[in-house]
Amino acid sequence: MERPILSRNPSRFSKRPLILAQHRTESTFEQIPIINLENARSTDPVVRRALADEVRDACINVGFFYIKNHTIPDENITNAVAAARRFFSLPPQQKQALDIHKSSNFKGYTALLGENTNPENRGDLHEGFDLGWEEKDDGSVLRDGDGAMAGSNVWPEGLEGFRETVLDYYHAAVDLGKTLFPLFALALDLPEDFFDDKTTKPAAIMRLLYYPPQTGTIDDRIVGIGSHTERWSTCLSRHQCFTILWQDDIQALQVLNNAGKWIDAVPIPGTLVVNLGDQFARWTNDVFKSTVHRAVNRSGVERYSIPLFFGTDYDVKLEALPSCVDEEYPPKYEVVTAGDYVKSRLEATYAHSK
Repeated sequence: MERPILSRNPSRFSKRPLILAQHRTESTFEQIPIINLENARSTDPVVRRALADEVRDACINVGFFYIKNHTIPDENITNAVAAARRFFSLPPQQKQALDIHKSSNFKGYTALLGENTNPENRGDLHEGFDLGWEEKDDGSVLRDGDGAMAGSNVWPEGLEGFRETVLDYYHAAVDLGKTLFPLFALALDLPEDFFDDKTTKPAAIMRLLYYPPQTGTIDDRIVGIGSHTERWSTCLSRHQCFTILWQDDIQALQVLNNAGKWIDAVPIPGTLVVNLGDQFARWTNDVFKSTVHRAVNRSGVERYSIPLFFGTDYDVKLEALPSCVDEEYPPKYEVVTAGDYVKSRLEATYAHSK
């Protein structure tokens, strides 16, 4: 459906670009908002603007929100989770054949403690499988000319239907990400199509994640994923604009509020979790909030999740958005291409486990 383009609406905000930040409340959030995407493709610009206002407030004050009516079919989710279970049940040597260190573009398998999100920790207690853009039918991928992170995925042998099932979910999640970008643009008081020419090639990385139960003596230096913001850690998710996360019914994800209290991002049936990443932090000159979070699985049972980290085309320059700077508030960050930035941070992520 072709969407009408909304012009900037000065009546929504004052002429000072960072007036958006003045919507940030001083109160400490105790829960994560739930946003209904049912009207995301509405033909009524007033309805879409109202939805973007909800997104704006969540991005400025919390940095996290749930989405319902998100368009990813339940069947795709169920099948992708089953595929993840099959993969992580493979013998260690078969998974290690796809070790992510063998890939120049960070695709493949990550073993337990293979990442260390929080430098003060001893490692992250999860296994992962990473993939990027690939056409379902012809297998074409982003080539070298498409940026620093371009290149092929790797796939396990002997798992019939694994590639097809995982890519079905991947493409459904990418389509959802494309639906969110116009809302983010409106939330930033930008034209609704602002990000269209910056997301022509889906620069999205997806992970299948497996968290074994953490048993024995509690050691906060080893958790599923260490505490981090999407801006400063070595966690993959903070390199992109935002994360779309499916999580199973095992409570593990926690978000740190302004009072230093961990708020559980409890699994809510029928929803996904969205949180902001480093690209948006840089692009918005810190108008959008980057919130410390972690995953700790002390449930005594296995946990699975599937995050998709949605970014821009890898050749896009990350420079402060026009609605987020003025003479009094100049850009805080150096300009860098998205692909080079993602690759440099991933090199830091896996350096300790080479």
